[in-house]
Amino acid sequence: MLLMVLVGLNLRPALSSLAPLLPRVEASTGISNVGIGALTTLPVLCLGLFAPLAPWLSNRLGAERSLSAALLVLATGLALRGLATPFWLFAGTLLVGAGIGVVGSLLPAFVKRELPRAADLTTGVYTMALCLGGALGAGLSIPMAEALGSWSLALMSWSALAIAALIAWWRMMPQPSTPGTRPAITGNTRELMRQPLAWHVMLLMGAQSSLAYIVFGWLPSLLIERGYDAAQAGWMMAASVMVQLFAALAAPWIARLGRDQRPVLLLTLSMVAGGLSLLLVGPIEWRWAGVLLLGLGQGGGFSMALTLIVLRTADSRLAGKLSGLVQGGGYTLAALGPLAVGVMRDFELGLPIINLALLSIAVLAAGFAWLAGRQRRLELDDQGRLFTRVYR
Repeated sequence: MLLMVLVGLNLRPALSSLAPLLPRVEASTGISNVGIGALTTLPVLCLGLFAPLAPWLSNRLGAERSLSAALLVLATGLALRGLATPFWLFAGTLLVGAGIGVVGSLLPAFVKRELPRAADLTTGVYTMALCLGGALGAGLSIPMAEALGSWSLALMSWSALAIAALIAWWRMMPQPSTPGTRPAITGNTRELMRQPLAWHVMLLMGAQSSLAYIVFGWLPSLLIERGYDAAQAGWMMAASVMVQLFAALAAPWIARLGRDQRPVLLLTLSMVAGGLSLLLVGPIEWRWAGVLLLGLGQGGGFSMALTLIVLRTADSRLAGKLSGLVQGGGYTLAALGPLAVGVMRDFELGLPIINLALLSIAVLAAGFAWLAGRQRRLELDDQGRLFTRVYR
């Protein structure tokens, strides 16, 4: 579990560390608002595009070696971003998204395989590591840039954490007891796509992730527009992401108390909506309440979305297969969120309009949560055909 936590720590700093530095990046490189929007959208889009490659790589290289290769790609991308030109910023970000997409798709299958009886709670711990990595990226970006005298070196320095995780994974990666127990993906993906349950989980992942990556990519800039300075905005985002640690761990425990996960899902989405509204258009004196609500909602919501992948599948192979579909399709949809905010800012629509758009996404996510949160599970019958079992 500790090894998976170390790997999980690397899946958010690459995204959250850039957001507080965007004003400096924009001033240094001359990239427009639309270009900055594309830069914040690119890694999320790559998560969606490359996550479905994880099953293909797993079948050919083995899941363990595939994850090693993805960590190497991630470290390389983080280093290239530090070259500080528009070309290398985009090229490095593309590699970052590709690496995170493959790693994120493989880990739920590892969790289901290694700890099948506590897969939901283990997912909460792993998600907590993601949130911690996100908080470190958001909170340390400005101090590191000041200490190193360069925003580009601050971005490049995160490659050290990825290299450390890669070395640890090489030395201690889990091994399947037999070749047949690898979390490789088998069967026809089209068969999975015929199951409404798979679509419900995927669309929930896409809607809630869209809000998450808007926060990672744009929240500091939006807070600066609200009147905060860059350091305040960075620390407010870091505090919100830090709060996610507790919600990410607690949400699966609470959801375990009943078969129906809808109450927890709807509660977390309501917190996200309330937190964003307080931060963007609410009274200034309520800003820390907004930080708290946003952190609790996003930590719990993302943890629950990942937990549904293991709760809605009967074994590690189906978990890996559903993970590739959910994260591939979900993150591709989520990429539209940061890009849309960039376009709205380029048209100078203002914070009230942006907040209204974010609330609309939250309502959409709540609709998918109502469907995905019901007690259903994907299983294979005796003939190997996929079906959805309904629990009463």
